[in-house]
Amino acid sequence: MLATLNILFFIFHTLIMVFNLTGWIFRRTRILHIVCLGATLFSWFVMGASRGMGYCVCTDWHFQIRRAMGINDNVHSYIQLIAKSFFGVEMDRMTSDFAAGGGLLFILLATLVVWTADLLRKPERTENDGSGPAASGNLL
Repeated sequence: MLATLNILFFIFHTLIMVFNLTGWIFRRTRILHIVCLGATLFSWFVMGASRGMGYCVCTDWHFQIRRAMGINDNVHSYIQLIAKSFFGVEMDRMTSDFAAGGGLLFILLATLVVWTADLLRKPERTENDGSGPAASGNLL
């Protein structure tokens, strides 16, 4: 059971990270992206206020499962775990924190840009939707 949970956490947590990094791109996923990003920020900063900034509940649960399996990775973050487990790269804590912080900054800026652009964009009008000048009788 623990081995299955370990695999599921690798899949689930990695998908959350990828979605946080890319969910802002597609108009259809932007609301879900905001919810997912909000949950991540809540974990990092609100829960992190008492457990250490950048605290991730998914990482904590995954590390608990791995410790119960007798695996001690000697890493502090999920980024370090991925680097070590999948790429055989030992990443120091400062590098992983920089990558996580840089990713968060990128996500926040990209999200801000696309939401601002969406809010400023005028709705597209067609001749037959009843919203153009012909609908009000003003043709000039």
